Amino acid sequence: MKDSSPDRVFIFDTTLRDGEQSPGFHLDSNAKVRIARQLEKLGVDVIEAGFPISSPGDFEACRRIAREIRGATVTALARAVKEDIDAVWGAIKEAEKPQIHIVLSVSDVHINRKLGMSREAVLKRGAEMVAYARSLCENVQYSPEDAGRADPDYLVETVET
Repeated sequence: MKDSSPDRVFIFDTTLRDGEQSPGFHLDSNAKVRIARQLEKLGVDVIEAGFPISSPGDFEACRRIAREIRGATVTALARAVKEDIDAVWGAIKEAEKPQIHIVLSVSDVHINRKLGMSREAVLKRGAEMVAYARSLCENVQYSPEDAGRADPDYLVETVET
């Protein structure tokens, strides 16, 4: 049984997704499952299995990890769009403890240049996509992307919305 004290540190590991962003580095499905098993043995609380919409191989790796890991929460990354959220849910819904992890840009640089949206539209999309994800999965995590460059008041508004 894991420690539930207020001082406990929870480990959210992104190796299987973020680790693959290194140039020239790629893990096949079998390697990802082996790493996920080791992370589980180490007592990692949340294993981010991947980014299922990015490729059929990543979708399948996420699905295999979701089916095999017990104890740890299995999550996968989605941008704040239905297709991404549907792909995540399709990949992780068989997990003992599934989670959908939604990321949405919140800095003006990303809002304007990457998304081509207004602040108000980003707020609306964030709220709608979190609600949509919650209709599929009880456990949804929202992460504001590029928060370090965001207007602090707007950042708070995006999280509270």
